[in-house]
Amino acid sequence: MTTVLAIESSCDETAASVVVDGRRALSNVVASQQELHAETGGVVPEVAARQHLRALLPVVRQALADAECDWDRLDAIAATAGPGLPGALVVGLNAARGIAWARGLPLIPVDHLEGHVCANWLGEEEPPLPALALVVSGGHTELLLMLDHGRFERLGGTRDDAAGEAFDKVARLLDLGYPGGPPLSRLAATAEERTLRLPRAWMPGSDDFSFSGLKTAVAQRVAAEPDLPPAEVAHAFEESVADVLSRKTARVAEREGVSCLLVAGGVAANGRLREAVREASPVPVFIPPPVLCTDNAAMIGAAAFRHLDEAVAPESELDIFPTAKRRPPRAKRRRS
Repeated sequence: MTTVLAIESSCDETAASVVVDGRRALSNVVASQQELHAETGGVVPEVAARQHLRALLPVVRQALADAECDWDRLDAIAATAGPGLPGALVVGLNAARGIAWARGLPLIPVDHLEGHVCANWLGEEEPPLPALALVVSGGHTELLLMLDHGRFERLGGTRDDAAGEAFDKVARLLDLGYPGGPPLSRLAATAEERTLRLPRAWMPGSDDFSFSGLKTAVAQRVAAEPDLPPAEVAHAFEESVADVLSRKTARVAEREGVSCLLVAGGVAANGRLREAVREASPVPVFIPPPVLCTDNAAMIGAAAFRHLDEAVAPESELDIFPTAKRRPPRAKRRRS
């Protein structure tokens, strides 16, 4: 049995979790900064980093207490190394490094996107491989062919706005505040007419996505028809995003001959997207419960277990990788 203390601090959630054998989370503590960043309508990186400094130790202590786990039971420490906000990543990774050094434990740096995918291994059923992973969040929209743990090929992604970013921007147009996904989805559910249709960017011949045009279409429609019910706009927008994500992902899954489809990331908590993906997919679909879709440390612990052989000494030379372009070699991309 391998017990890992995992830390996540890539954006505006400070999280810690104790995970056993990459399959069972004994605790999952998250300190959110949503109320803090709602005042500015988005995450301010410097503010996020300072808040991580304040929250990290209490969150780690609570995770250990919830898991009824003392320091001597831990076999390794893991932390998100990227992608994410540089200042936020530095806080979490250096805290993990310090804990690992003090306890004489190995340190496992984890790719944030791989963590989202591995959240699907925290359920009762183990997903079969190879799989196609759709990772949709505020900063990412990626289609990844997962050949094995740690072996990924990037098939496509967004060329502009991430799906979650588009949700936030449209929510701002509708005066719904930040973060925009949950209130926009709740508003969409109240729509009565549901006849408004917004464009879909299918991008034939490509596995990529684009949502900037949809965001612009919403802005133009709202400006041209100020009396248009906001619920109708929210519903049409959500339908457009769910339609494109689900149908294109289903086509790629069928083409690649995968055994299952994995959906992950904050936007995977959206009820309409979950429904649309299950309706469209030609293979079994795995989606974590909403609490494991948004940023959390349990997913980092799940991913870390698959890379125990890559653990390093805490005093080793190690750095963050804020952008996906600097992702470690194990997250391989398909050659053109």
